[in-house]
Amino acid sequence: MIKTLTNHRSIRTYTSQQIDKQTMAELLEASCRASNTGNMQTYSIIVSTDEKIKAALAPYHFNQKMVTQAPAVVTFCVDFNRFNKWCQQRNAVPGYDNFLSFSSGMIDATLAAQNFCLAAESKGLGICYLGTTTYTAKKIIEILKLPKFVVPVTTVTVGYPNETPNLEDRLPLEGVVHYETYKDYLPTDIDTIYREKESSEKYKQFTAENNKETLAQVFTDVRYTKANNEHFSKELLAVLKEQGFWE
Repeated sequence: MIKTLTNHRSIRTYTSQQIDKQTMAELLEASCRASNTGNMQTYSIIVSTDEKIKAALAPYHFNQKMVTQAPAVVTFCVDFNRFNKWCQQRNAVPGYDNFLSFSSGMIDATLAAQNFCLAAESKGLGICYLGTTTYTAKKIIEILKLPKFVVPVTTVTVGYPNETPNLEDRLPLEGVVHYETYKDYLPTDIDTIYREKESSEKYKQFTAENNKETLAQVFTDVRYTKANNEHFSKELLAVLKEQGFWE
């Protein structure tokens, strides 16, 4: 298990080999064994293998090629629709039309997604998380016909790898791990934590290609800008209102 975890790579190119039903069932079973809030399992998993559905989803994942190339596109959703209906059919009054419920469901769905990914990688499959899901949740809701109280929170492409990319860099443990209490970062700490990343040829080239002075500027000015963050925040809040999680 440790080897599987530490050898994780995002796979964006897949072979044409399909995932058989038994293997997919095993991955989904492992996914649903994830920890979750109150053992309510307030999530649903949408497995899309139909070429038309994948093609419809592709524009809302910024037309990343793996969406149509991967044998399966798996969307993990917060789902209080099912739990609410169970409560109502058992003479119980649900009180889950709020942001806290969405948050707990989002955690549950993400844990289920990670279990799915670990199970897939343990079987020689490759995966790639798509962070675009919450950006375009409204359109994904329409395509996947998600009812009220269901919101997509992350998507995973899965298939047999047709590439072996290098391991991506990670910050050193001392940069992200705190013992007993949080210890804020001094300027010298920040320099130490980001030194290896900033000094790599890969990121130096990345910075130059984007005509920026520092790597941090690539993130703030190009990749994840304030304007985009504010725009997609408003879009997501609107979705939460429409789906019943925000007044």
